Amino acid sequence: MIRWIVFLIFVAILEIYAFQAFKTLVKSKVFFVFYFVTSAIALFYIVYQLTNFDRSIGQTPKTMMTLGLLLLLYIPKLLVTIILFSEDIFRFFAGIIGLFAKNTESGFLPDRRKFVSKVALGVAAIPFASFLYGMLKGKYNFKVIKQTLFFTDLPDAFDGTTITHISDIHSGSFDDAEKIQYAIDLINEQNSDLVLFTGDIVNTHATEMDPWIDTFKGIHNPKLGKFSVLGNHDYGEYINWPSQQDKIQNFEAIKSIHEKIDFKLLLNEHVKIQKNNQELAIVGVENWGRKFGERGDLNLASQGLSKEDFKIVLSHDPSHWDEIIQHHENQFHLTLSGHTHGLQFGIEIPGWIKWSPVQYVYKQWAGLYENIGRYVYVNRGFGFHAYPGRVGIMPEITVIELKKGKNVA
Repeated sequence: MIRWIVFLIFVAILEIYAFQAFKTLVKSKVFFVFYFVTSAIALFYIVYQLTNFDRSIGQTPKTMMTLGLLLLLYIPKLLVTIILFSEDIFRFFAGIIGLFAKNTESGFLPDRRKFVSKVALGVAAIPFASFLYGMLKGKYNFKVIKQTLFFTDLPDAFDGTTITHISDIHSGSFDDAEKIQYAIDLINEQNSDLVLFTGDIVNTHATEMDPWIDTFKGIHNPKLGKFSVLGNHDYGEYINWPSQQDKIQNFEAIKSIHEKIDFKLLLNEHVKIQKNNQELAIVGVENWGRKFGERGDLNLASQGLSKEDFKIVLSHDPSHWDEIIQHHENQFHLTLSGHTHGLQFGIEIPGWIKWSPVQYVYKQWAGLYENIGRYVYVNRGFGFHAYPGRVGIMPEITVIELKKGKNVA
């Protein structure tokens, strides 16, 4: 109860300051009637959905819409509040100075300046437009990102091998079959030698993937195969199950999805791919994460492999690479991960800026990272989760080319 009182007080403060900003600039009564009615309806919807969240079901389109609406309405108002509150502090001290100077012609506090209100509303318009775009367009704005990596010990037979890497499908969030088919077509256009998927095929329930089986089965079968691992969401840890047996059955059903879409699921194991009498190992571990469980067993998955074998690790959570893989005595050349989604929010201008709040939690959160010749690539995610959109960090299809030799860059 206390947290709801705090939440409503916080919202009330935001609404007061937002109203002040509009009142300084707008005089139309019709506008304010519309503003109050829509704000009240939105707040009622948000509170109703949050108070009726069902832990036995988990995330639904309605809960995602609730979070989207919460961000869309209150992040801009928070910025307005910060700016106007800062002005209030200035006005308060200006009033104090005015009292000592016996300048009370305009009262204790100077009037709120229109300029500051304009600035506040202008600043607030940026996240409002961004979150709205992210929900309407950004979540399906798929980007193909290409990366070439050089290894001196890459087997000659695999020089020029291409890998399409996807991660974090989160099929339970999809609501546009045409856009998903477009993404599958993009994957197939790359015509890679390998297709690798690094986990989170659903949000929670295996049934979320039922409408999309045929679509994802349409990913072409490349000559070197399709391989996958599990992510943290695939274990069904984020809802209350009727029984442990229901949870186990769901997990088994999720594992069977991979076979249905023609992926070989690797569960703490590896496979060797042969080409012209040379080999490359794909090492797949179960989810290992600093925050979301440590089921992955790298030693078990790589049992029988030597330091000299060329190895690609599939591990959902990049914290696994940060804490274990990059330091492991049995050299792992390339690790492919996902998990972070880049928080689905940030700023990326290649060559200029790459920022997201998630970087304060994960050292490796999007793109390529290297340590003494050992690489991890963190895919920004195929789907979306929680917030039903993407702002600045777009859904990604990665294409990696393996080359023999040293990086000349």
